[in-house]
Amino acid sequence: MYNVASVSASLGSLGLLRLFGMSWSWSLAAGLGVYLGTRSWKYIYVAARTAKRDLNGLYVLLRVKVALWHHMRSGSNILSIFAQTVKQHPNKPALIYEATGETWTFTQLDEVSNAVAHWARVQGWASGDVVAIFMESRPLYVALWLGFAKAGVEAALINFNLRRDSLLHCIGVSASRAIVFGSELVDAMLEVSSSIGQSMVRFCAGDLSADHLAYLAAHPLDPILASTSRLPPFPCVPPKGMNDRLFYIYTSGTTGLPKAAIVVHSRYYRIGAFVYYAFRMQPNDIIYDCLPLYHSAGGIIGVGQCLLHGLTVVVKKKFSASRFWEDCIKYNCTVVQYIGEICRYLLSQPVRPSEKGHRIRLALGNGLRPSVWEAFTTRFGVKQIGEFYGATECNCSIANMDGKVGACGFNSVILPNVYPIRLVRVDEDTMELVRDKQGLCVSCRPGEPGLLVGRINQQDPLRRFDGYANQDATRKKIAHNVFKKNDSAYLSGDVLVMDELGYMYFRDRGGDTFRWRGENVSTTEVEGIISNILGQTDVAVYGVSVPGVEGKAGMAAIADVSGNFDCSSFLQKAQQSLPQYARPVFLRISPEVDTTGTFKIQKTRLQKEGFDPRVTTDQIYFLNPRVAHYEAVDEEVYNSIVDGKMSL
Repeated sequence: MYNVASVSASLGSLGLLRLFGMSWSWSLAAGLGVYLGTRSWKYIYVAARTAKRDLNGLYVLLRVKVALWHHMRSGSNILSIFAQTVKQHPNKPALIYEATGETWTFTQLDEVSNAVAHWARVQGWASGDVVAIFMESRPLYVALWLGFAKAGVEAALINFNLRRDSLLHCIGVSASRAIVFGSELVDAMLEVSSSIGQSMVRFCAGDLSADHLAYLAAHPLDPILASTSRLPPFPCVPPKGMNDRLFYIYTSGTTGLPKAAIVVHSRYYRIGAFVYYAFRMQPNDIIYDCLPLYHSAGGIIGVGQCLLHGLTVVVKKKFSASRFWEDCIKYNCTVVQYIGEICRYLLSQPVRPSEKGHRIRLALGNGLRPSVWEAFTTRFGVKQIGEFYGATECNCSIANMDGKVGACGFNSVILPNVYPIRLVRVDEDTMELVRDKQGLCVSCRPGEPGLLVGRINQQDPLRRFDGYANQDATRKKIAHNVFKKNDSAYLSGDVLVMDELGYMYFRDRGGDTFRWRGENVSTTEVEGIISNILGQTDVAVYGVSVPGVEGKAGMAAIADVSGNFDCSSFLQKAQQSLPQYARPVFLRISPEVDTTGTFKIQKTRLQKEGFDPRVTTDQIYFLNPRVAHYEAVDEEVYNSIVDGKMSL
């Protein structure tokens, strides 16, 4: 976009002058002066608008990079960093379990994890072995994976919402030798017990009847840990470094079976530290963590602040919209976490005094829709939204550090190569990369949607990509010849848009955008609009194939708890808010819309079932263009559409 030599010259002058002690204002002025004679005034305009933001981002990036370099050079890992945190805050509350009010100090968390390590070694589990953890969120969850790590064992953190085939898949793909499950999930374990085989050792945390223990061939864990030494275990041999595996976190499975993403020690540190510095968190902050600990948002971004920086974290067993603000007041929380649809759920609650009586200054998370953003901050009096983008395994995380409404982050326009990420053009139907005559990927212009990619450098902890337990899945996320010949880059699978100032806005997960009537329809945008006009209702929008019709017709699955959905009223509002091509051709009215354990809309089953009324008890409607209103789809209407007798 801008002349590389000129940008490099201005950046060089900026950095050199700053190193020689000149203020940022003088350094910036000098850097821009070098550029003045070589480029257009647009560069000056963009630099003036974004310099403060970019310098803050550069500071955060360098701070995390230097800290990682220091830890790697000294042979540290997450365990040794946590040990230092314990020394600094031995009696400070580390984890508070909201369900029981139980408080674990840093010393207690350390001691219980020591017991877990001793027990793991008694079991004969060696460095590199994997043990699955399948339980709801509570402090013991953290102590388990932390203790396993002290013994060199890698935990597989399994989504406690999974059942049957999905659960078996996650246990199998990690090659776990044993499983620790919570007694609250005994029914799920009974369903798969015969399929996981007797060779897998099983332990149950919590109270479980003798009959169930016997049937599952499971051992009660609580008495074992209670009688095990709490002294520090002998260090792992060989010692684990920052680039060794810590545990596995599974993808949400919105587009297929979950994948086991490898989390190394440096990745855990990078994610936790990046958020801490980007949003100016403090050691005296108290975080309300209502997200599942098997996910990176709850287990790394939330709990990571406890282990790495000494913050107190309130662990909520399960998210509750009705108790959210009361809990924040009760525990004097200053930071809350959100993901997916949580903010919208809170807005749909009736007004109550507690929503303004809290001390929350920062809401931290991702997936906050622009249509909800300002309504959330205004109603609940939250001063700062810490929106970010980043999957567990990705190397292209970004953050919105200055509160730009709707943006999930940014990349510098004036210093683009400091953080080598890019939006590249793809075929929106196939998600195939578009390449130029040299075979390289084509960068998107401002306002043009593209796939977010990040250059891979396995020697740099900020740029490395560790992939998944399944190597085929890993290979599918890597592209070559992206930025330059013979390089490699991580493919996020997500489509974003960047404006001329470098702010990035999430558009869709790869494959969610569909084409209809010659236009690209963004499911995320349409979901937000429909949800808003229906009073923050759960909505899933997706494209469905119709035989003999080009493109995909839009379909919206809408949650209707009351059972009084009015198609005519909906169509009237949709006509006012959506262009014709984006209005749903089909509606599916259901008591609820499927979501993942992290509140992401689950569309896989809905897309497969399409608009066929024979495969569901939900009511399906069709927007009949002849009469301009929605009509119920029965088997006769369905066959007429499929046979091409009824036009769309």
